[in-house]
Amino acid sequence: MARDSQAALVALNRFGFGARGGASGDLINAASDPRGFVKAELARPNGVLLEAPGLQSTPQLGQAVFAYQDQVKQAREAAAKAGTPPEAPPQPPADQKPGPRRNLSLNTAATEIAGQMTDAKPADTAAKPETMQPNMAAPPAAKPAPQPLNVIQKTFRTEALARLQRATLVECGFTERLVVFWSNHFCISASKGELARIWAGAFEREAIRPHVLGRFADMLKAVEQHPAMLFFLDNQQSLGPDSRAGQNRKRGLNENLAREIMELHTLGVGGGYTQEDVTSLARIITGWTFAGRQGGLGTPGSFAFNVNAHQPGPQVLLGKTYEPTGLAQGEAALADIARHPSTANFIATKLVRHFVADDPPQALVARLRDVFVKTDGDLKAVATALVDSDEAWKAPLTKMRSPYDFVVASGRLLARVPEDPGGYLNNLNLLGQPLWSPAGPNGFPDTSAAWAAPEGMKLRLDIAAQMGARLGNNIDPLDLLEFAAADAASIETRRTIERAESRQQALALLLMSPEMQRR
Repeated sequence: MARDSQAALVALNRFGFGARGGASGDLINAASDPRGFVKAELARPNGVLLEAPGLQSTPQLGQAVFAYQDQVKQAREAAAKAGTPPEAPPQPPADQKPGPRRNLSLNTAATEIAGQMTDAKPADTAAKPETMQPNMAAPPAAKPAPQPLNVIQKTFRTEALARLQRATLVECGFTERLVVFWSNHFCISASKGELARIWAGAFEREAIRPHVLGRFADMLKAVEQHPAMLFFLDNQQSLGPDSRAGQNRKRGLNENLAREIMELHTLGVGGGYTQEDVTSLARIITGWTFAGRQGGLGTPGSFAFNVNAHQPGPQVLLGKTYEPTGLAQGEAALADIARHPSTANFIATKLVRHFVADDPPQALVARLRDVFVKTDGDLKAVATALVDSDEAWKAPLTKMRSPYDFVVASGRLLARVPEDPGGYLNNLNLLGQPLWSPAGPNGFPDTSAAWAAPEGMKLRLDIAAQMGARLGNNIDPLDLLEFAAADAASIETRRTIERAESRQQALALLLMSPEMQRR
């Protein structure tokens, strides 16, 4: 069979995280059968699951947070009683803060090699809410002595490392890309608080990964009943106005979760629902909470249904009446929303925008929507239809890699399996995509314009220059170009790397090339 390097580049960059360096042979393997190379991962559903030493369940992590909070409280009370100031709680490690910028170099050469990458206009990005602004730090002050990490920080780093190692080691990375897509679609934010931060990785492992190649309805139920989502969107505070708890506490509905289920998770804006539907769904899912530290509703940190907080009576949602069956009332409502035609269209559009083009080809959207409907939301069937489509292979590689895609792709090409997540987390913070920490429930944007702002590209160049300075002496960038793209690499990229003043500069230019920045 003839080898197609251009199709192999599409297979690895559009659907995966790019080729691995070293002796992986990814590009050669993909060139022999590009579509089969991508779809091979879909035949290994258990390969999506993530298990590693040190990864604990959500209830275990919840109990660890409660115990940590009790320890902090006791220490403060003891210090107050003794008349001495309590020790300051450990500060977040450096990987949770943006670092100072370094002097930028290679700008002229990078501009030459990235000339074809500047289709995003360098307009005033401050006026564009969809443009992600990289973090800018003040000049560093004198650093205090580092504090030991607490259980929340240790857990976050352990979860991050497991995810990064998986993304670095997988052959193609299609299923990992699907995990990233769905985790962003159903996002929480680790910046919400201690529970959100310690649960962020477990949420992805427990609610997203088991269903990436399963049914959308099952993923939707797992997500909306996960303690991390309930905490993130405050559903534990939502009380049915006529429930026993609502009448006793004189509190009522919190519509956050219901609104985001309909607007961001399923139907989408303009999907045929009204504000009254949002309120009805909010009533239906009252009582969906998680057990607290006392364990009155179950194992601390686990999902619980609090009947005393649930709004009694039937509810009308999207024209259908749901009888008062307690927890089952909400589960039935979610199952119907998952099958709604607007949900199929919304999910198909987002998938095509993520993998193919910012302006999704409508014929492909319609095809994926039909597969979604006919298979009752079988996400493996939808993913297969995406890979089988001609549009996904013919569309040019013009989408800008997100910061996460960029740092993972760079590590893969350099054959660097992360042993510590700190450098990756620092770079993601610097580039404006802190891991599991979007600014809002709509997640990180998924268009090139959001990531191609001039300041963001300069910071990518700075990171690429640092990698070049650290690793360039021991690497031949032209060899890496063969691993990454072979004869699919552009003449401009090859010439620019050949003309570099040093190996360090050549490596930086390779990492900034369209072959590494576009997917």
